[in-house]
Amino acid sequence: MSIRVEKIVKRFGQFVAIDNVTLDFPTGQLVGLLGPSGCGKTTLLRIIAGLESADAGRVFLEGEDASDTHVRERQVGFVFQHYALFRHMTVFDNVAFGLRIKPRGQRPAESAIRERVGQLLDLVQLAALAQRYPAQLSGGQRQRIALARALAVEPRVMLLDEPFGALDAKVRKELRRWLRSLHDALHFTSVFVTHDQEEALEVSDQVVLMNHGRVEQVGTPTQVYEHPATPFVYGFLGAVNLFHGWVQGQHLDVAEGRLPLNYGNFPAGTEALGFVRPHELDIATDLADPSGFVAQVERILAFGSTARVELTGAHGEPRRLYEVELSRERADALNLSAGQRVRLKPARIRLFPPEQVAEVSIRILGGLGTQKATH
Repeated sequence: MSIRVEKIVKRFGQFVAIDNVTLDFPTGQLVGLLGPSGCGKTTLLRIIAGLESADAGRVFLEGEDASDTHVRERQVGFVFQHYALFRHMTVFDNVAFGLRIKPRGQRPAESAIRERVGQLLDLVQLAALAQRYPAQLSGGQRQRIALARALAVEPRVMLLDEPFGALDAKVRKELRRWLRSLHDALHFTSVFVTHDQEEALEVSDQVVLMNHGRVEQVGTPTQVYEHPATPFVYGFLGAVNLFHGWVQGQHLDVAEGRLPLNYGNFPAGTEALGFVRPHELDIATDLADPSGFVAQVERILAFGSTARVELTGAHGEPRRLYEVELSRERADALNLSAGQRVRLKPARIRLFPPEQVAEVSIRILGGLGTQKATH
């Protein structure tokens, strides 16, 4: 089933949670609503479900205006972050609950309910736990039961609000693989909310980036990561090294030195902010090389096939921090050590005018922070 939200506005007092948002969610796709806390993604999900009413705008389900349709009639399955299972009911009874409370004319026979619940417990691989209670399950098992309960009533669309937010990192990774496999098997239209960038990029067919109640970009995981439309998207999807300077021909003149540009759509003399991801910076041990700029190695973290090198610049106080991501082979060949002076050379720089970046939350060296244009 397709979903369309059109010119949705939602306020809580003076706070604008959703600011004139229009989006299409194609039939059969798993769409991730991604953004920082307070950006409006959960509010939008609740409006689609009918759990919140929009102040303006319409919700269309399969082309039909469902804006005034009661939540029970929208045939939407909703999975919450904290499971919302009935503690006094067994796993079996939790999954059967939605079927048993249907109006008498729509309620299946008890034998059909038992067959349906058995099929769903097999699907989520928890048939052996049918007579256990929620308190006897792990967090990951509870969330799978919550999903089975939502599927029991055969919803036209599945909405998931931070479904793995209460779980530890290892279980989260296992469950998002499982959710992707389940979605591929059933092909139901799904929208899930997350603030976890890796989770959204790994699971989604389409990603919707939201910030301050507005949509910043919509695209496939590859599109939004490789071709970010705004400084917010660039910074939110991964760590960023930021350079403030002026365009001079094919270079960006910054305090650190002259950085080569690989495209020239900014006029000479233009003030700009350059965004460089850690894997787009390389390290040269030859200090006589005139390209790039000098920095000092502070720490080397090598795990698996990659190595992360943290460095400080030679200009300004406090000294600027930089992060470089290298292949393990490249890092081993460089044989770097803490305190060593090297040259950093960006392979690609994406420029934005300072007024676009003015004050935007971005991930700098793996941490969330606020970076001002006049730093």
